Amino acid sequence: MPAPIRVAVLGATGSIGTQTLEAIAALGPDRAVVVALSAHSDEEGLLAAARAWPVAELALSGASARDPRVVHGGAEGLVRLVERCGADVVVNGVAGAAGLLPSLAAIRSGARLALANKETMVMAGSLVMDEARRRGTRVIPVDSEHAAVFALHERFGADSIEELVLTASGGVFRDRPLGSFGSITVAEATRHPNWSMGAKITIDSATMANKGLEVIEAVRLFGIAPERVKVLVHPQSRVHALVRTTDGTLYAQVSEPDMRVPIQNAITWPALEPCAFGRLDLAGARLEFSEPEAARYPLLDLAYEALRSGEGACVAYNAADEVAVEAFRSGTLPYLGIARVVEAVLAGRWPARVATFDEVLAADAAARAAARNAVKGIHV
Repeated sequence: MPAPIRVAVLGATGSIGTQTLEAIAALGPDRAVVVALSAHSDEEGLLAAARAWPVAELALSGASARDPRVVHGGAEGLVRLVERCGADVVVNGVAGAAGLLPSLAAIRSGARLALANKETMVMAGSLVMDEARRRGTRVIPVDSEHAAVFALHERFGADSIEELVLTASGGVFRDRPLGSFGSITVAEATRHPNWSMGAKITIDSATMANKGLEVIEAVRLFGIAPERVKVLVHPQSRVHALVRTTDGTLYAQVSEPDMRVPIQNAITWPALEPCAFGRLDLAGARLEFSEPEAARYPLLDLAYEALRSGEGACVAYNAADEVAVEAFRSGTLPYLGIARVVEAVLAGRWPARVATFDEVLAADAAARAAARNAVKGIHV
């Protein structure tokens, strides 16, 4: 019998992390074990997660640890954890741009990267994929849409695929009258109709910035032109993605909206194993699809604009959205201001190519400064 897969779970107390631990528990200790866990600031949650895996190394990346069992601290400590834990698979569920360096550390350690941190690909996709090829390892997407495309892409091959179609739930405001968007509150924007996710990604789902980031990620992951990546609103969230092959046929990946399915598949890849989650009975089900409305979701069009402008603009898109969403959550920016901030930042001059990770981080810092200035000019 082969040795269990050694898994590091970054962002273990968040939505992706907790579902990863559930998936590993369902696989059983003969198939997968946890060798490392991290959280940003939730030390209590980290220690609770560690009770099931007492030998796992622990890191707290965003706060000072009180418990001596947490042996790695800060952003540098998170990278050290990845470098030293000896994982076969690193599941990166870290939120935001902070996930880039742990992703890079995972690849450089030779681990397979199970990637839920889309910012890694948005900010530095070509650099990350080049690094993975040099190290002889793989980046396996965990986002439901990209995991679906990955499975279909592996089945048909790049040369047989004409188009990718990513689906979007449409978020909590997909049916809300546009005239009322000026009064949207944080509490309203953080109630997703289909998925249980963190506050930032739930707001991004409402604005469809999340889908914009996923379009950029798909272009980087699969080496496909932006105009060959489409988005459809699918309120039921059961069809996660489709590919159109060169004969014109559409193939879909269909399951219940349960992140534990793509998480398990990323851990056990290339093996496809029995899964306790996500089984769907289509009898009586209704599946609807529609084009996203530009007026309702301006951040989706802005993502395509960033792709046309180049790699620096994609870095800027992500950074500006992070700053704008945080300002909205803190009460200093209205909901409609999120798109205005991103649009203002993209109007700046950004490099068509970012050739090094230092250049990525420099563009990110410049975009955040520009976004903070833009926020100041928009009043609640």
